[in-house]
Amino acid sequence: MAVRISRVLAERIIAGTIAPGSRLRQDHIAEEFGASHVPVREAFRRLEAQGLVVSEPRRGVRVASFTLAEVKEVAEMRAALEVLALRHAAPNLTAAILDEAEDATGAVDSSRDVRSWEEANRRFHRLLLAPCNMPRLLATIDDLHAASARFLFATWRSEWEARTDHDHRAILGALRRGQVDAACATLARHVQWIGHRPVPVSGGKHRDSFAIVG
Repeated sequence: MAVRISRVLAERIIAGTIAPGSRLRQDHIAEEFGASHVPVREAFRRLEAQGLVVSEPRRGVRVASFTLAEVKEVAEMRAALEVLALRHAAPNLTAAILDEAEDATGAVDSSRDVRSWEEANRRFHRLLLAPCNMPRLLATIDDLHAASARFLFATWRSEWEARTDHDHRAILGALRRGQVDAACATLARHVQWIGHRPVPVSGGKHRDSFAIVG
């Protein structure tokens, strides 16, 4: 039950359904899942270990906010680990895989909302990296993509503008020509590009919000 509760809450937090700073009320969650407070507290501990919530003395548990420094950290980690995965994957990339990745980047370019863009973008990256056949590395990259998605959904929940991703095509072109170093250099730059957008908050004010958009 604790695993189920933590998984559902994690999905809501990453999707932006539960906003950063929101309080998670133990009694409400226990009632929703028909559970006692024991698995709810265990679920909170799991979410805290993932960095998704923070426990504050006398204030309960809140959804963790994030700073520009944290966004940059995830971007730099993605750059290092995805380049490592791509170097190991490159010898195993077939023409069929590259064609699939081309289709995925076509879906990226035609996306009309942030969720479809994130799904297509993640598929593009996964197609190119999965042939590295390094499960632990891929699991860590998946976690970083989940963090990237959370930053993105908290920033661009509406007003998404479709755009052509020239980096994706440059990466594919380099891989088709066997230029792995060039593909890796483009990938590293690509996943470290951070977008900025002011987000409305209460009182008619705005706060700066940042997201990885690669």
